[in-house]
Amino acid sequence: MEELEALRKLIEERDYSSALALIDEMDEMAKDDKIVKIESFLVVLLVHIIKQQAEKRTTHSGERSINHALFSVVKSNKRRSAGGYYLKPEELKAAIDEVFSFALKEAAEEAFGGAYSPKQLLEMIDSEHIKDEILSKILNYDLP
Repeated sequence: MEELEALRKLIEERDYSSALALIDEMDEMAKDDKIVKIESFLVVLLVHIIKQQAEKRTTHSGERSINHALFSVVKSNKRRSAGGYYLKPEELKAAIDEVFSFALKEAAEEAFGGAYSPKQLLEMIDSEHIKDEILSKILNYDLP
């Protein structure tokens, strides 16, 4: 909340250029927070889809986790007031690529009771297909 106090002071002092710069900084901080949140849900989504593909099976709880993470990614990415999205499709694709290796490590700890390394698990899956599938699910998801 320090930023809001500083903004108020700048406006009261009629230092509008500094106030606008502070607003830009606050907007960037808010966007960064949203991206971190989206990436966190992308990891959950990736972990469960990697596990499904590697183990060639699905569970009710896995499906629920996928649905929850998918909903959360789409909801978190949507700008409420301004409309549009925080991350455009190409940025979503880049975010999926960026978190994939971490998600693979997490999935390796869960899939098959942790019997395989991330490298071994990677050999069991089609990573590009998984990334494309997730991006498609996100882009075609309709919020309730």
